[in-house]
Amino acid sequence: MAAAATPVMATSTNQTNSAPAAVTAPASNILTVERVFANPSLSGPVARGVSLSPDGELVAFLRSREDDVDVLDLWAAPVSGGEPFKLIDARALVPDAGELSEAEKARRERMRISQRGVVEYSWDEQGRYILAPLEGDVFLANRADGSVRRLTQTAADEIDAKVSPKGAFVSFVRDQNLFIQNLETGAEQAVTLDGKDLITWATAEFIAQEELDRDTGYWWSPNEKYIALQRTDESTVDVVPRLDISGGGASVVEQRYPRAGRPNAVVELFIHDVATGNRVQVDLGTNKDIYLGRVNWASDGSVAYVQRLSRDQKTLDLLSVNPATGQSRVIASQTSNAWVPLTHNFKALKDGNFIWSSEESGWNHLYLYNKDGRQIRAITRGDYPVKSLDGVNQDTGEVFFTASMRDGRELPIEQQLFKASLKRTVNPTEITPRGGWWSASVNGTGTAYVGNYTDLNTPSQSALYSIDGTRVRWIEENKLQPGHPFWAFAERQQKPTFGTLDSAGETLLWQMTTPPNFDPTKTYPVVMQVYGGPSGGGVKKAWQPATTQLLTEAGYIVFRLDNRGEGDRSAAFKQALYLKMGQPEIADQVIGANYLRSLPYVDDSRIAMMGWSYGGFMSLMALTEPEMGLAAAISGAPPTEWGLYDTAYTERYMSTPQGNVAGYAASDVNTRLDNLTGRLLLMHGMADDNVIFENTTRVLNALQEKSIPFETMLYPGQRHGIRGNDRQLHQWRTYLDFLDRTIGTRADVSGQ
Repeated sequence: MAAAATPVMATSTNQTNSAPAAVTAPASNILTVERVFANPSLSGPVARGVSLSPDGELVAFLRSREDDVDVLDLWAAPVSGGEPFKLIDARALVPDAGELSEAEKARRERMRISQRGVVEYSWDEQGRYILAPLEGDVFLANRADGSVRRLTQTAADEIDAKVSPKGAFVSFVRDQNLFIQNLETGAEQAVTLDGKDLITWATAEFIAQEELDRDTGYWWSPNEKYIALQRTDESTVDVVPRLDISGGGASVVEQRYPRAGRPNAVVELFIHDVATGNRVQVDLGTNKDIYLGRVNWASDGSVAYVQRLSRDQKTLDLLSVNPATGQSRVIASQTSNAWVPLTHNFKALKDGNFIWSSEESGWNHLYLYNKDGRQIRAITRGDYPVKSLDGVNQDTGEVFFTASMRDGRELPIEQQLFKASLKRTVNPTEITPRGGWWSASVNGTGTAYVGNYTDLNTPSQSALYSIDGTRVRWIEENKLQPGHPFWAFAERQQKPTFGTLDSAGETLLWQMTTPPNFDPTKTYPVVMQVYGGPSGGGVKKAWQPATTQLLTEAGYIVFRLDNRGEGDRSAAFKQALYLKMGQPEIADQVIGANYLRSLPYVDDSRIAMMGWSYGGFMSLMALTEPEMGLAAAISGAPPTEWGLYDTAYTERYMSTPQGNVAGYAASDVNTRLDNLTGRLLLMHGMADDNVIFENTTRVLNALQEKSIPFETMLYPGQRHGIRGNDRQLHQWRTYLDFLDRTIGTRADVSGQ
């Protein structure tokens, strides 16, 4: 749920980033909503899912088609130079994409994948093949000759396909069972047979996909001897009848949806011996009401490491598992009075030691452990959180990680790649330059990385770098220059300014973008954009979405504040909302609104808020908070009563409805509707399987019972997000029309 930084525009392949040459200013055009939601994308040629081949000779990536931004093809570029070329043309292989299965639709919804075509892929360990699931079947690209082989052609979808580590097999899930195919012989083998109805093998359950950031349910050992795979029994989960309303009618989906305080699915873990076909069950303990968090393998495949999270998420145990017997022992544990974060920051090393992250210092940091779980030393330390463990060079002992910090202290509006050491605790070394927002994917040997960079002047760029930061080649330079889709509108793009506010001893970050030709002697309406819930935060020195420019072109100041609970900050900052969601966040947004009202150029009678999902919840809570004094709010797909939402997310922050009666009652939007301070637009997808549509219908009903006027826009067939250019165009036309009538040029604020 500041000053502009220097763009990356250098063209030499043997230099690090340098300032761009001057370019002629673009023609000044006003950005329209019709152009934002049209092809080609205004973002330019942005590479997704970039990865380096195991031999380091080729970079693969996903790119949207110019004729349809919602369809992805697989591309590759030689590291040594030369133009990128298309490896897999999705339309050529599957010209008429049919309907995906419900399981795959749900899985993609959980992964926030809205495109079709090649949406994911994987290499074999030698870099000979690239495996790509495409529209429900599996294709294999042979790098040597560029040929593409279709491995499956069945009525059922093959999902979560993988190449085994040594490239001998392909594996996938079909009809709730796991299959492997021998790439040399083409022979297919069913690993499981009894997956049907409420029993599913090798697939992450709903909760794992949606709330635990785990989208797979099986894991190959590095030596290809074993496969660890989960078995899910959903018979314990409540059936929540969900009306799935589309443009062609309605159907009732008997969805197994685990609401807060109610039973979860029963998840078990097994280990399958590929050669013998034997299968053993992993001992996850006597308590079955737990979460299977992560599964990793020792580098030689001799041990499976399993992270077991307690139902209340206050204890995270690391289990060492014997793959031959399934026997396990707890070798390390993390505990919290609120919740323990589940991350991907675990790495088994060749010497038997491993890296794992912990918030034991109050900040998320990396630690080195021996094979028995004894902590050897801290790898990182300081008043900042490690965002991600990105790679290790086990020959040199270098550890690479991403963080938002400067000189050992947090700097949340920027992000860089850093280097630390396995051998001793040292001050990290910056690898990428300061001034913007970097993300990186380090190769397996820790000698190179794919870097993605953006700043206020630079759309997302991708390049391959040696580990010292020297750029080897561009993947997608995406240079903002004549010919770029956004070039005609760049001159009128307004850059945000940044600032801080204080709340309860914490520092809150904000950014503000003003309209073109801004005149500080005049007054302007404000749109407060919000998410507000646990997330990565939205205030950052990065390229701004085109929709922000739509708002500034319409004459609005756009303001965003990352309240307590939002952003990768300290444990204390994140845990401020524990047991009381909707309270400290709104108190912080009140501080933001009061700051806006202190500015001479803000019309304090014309402030609105807009948000989706948790942001929709925040918009409703803010519109019913008298101290906010909002004139209007747009609430999209809001959770309106947390007892209707799922177990893992809700209980992590709020405990159970039975254990936190007061907290759940205080966050129920319906009890606050008499306090509405302005006009409301409520929006929801009518097939939402995440924030169930009931969250909105209960508010519609309550408002009607109270005879309170409001506006509604519902989207048939849409799930938690509104997909496709046409519907998003409608969505933003609706936004702009509502804002114009409530705080904009057509607003009658005299009676408010």
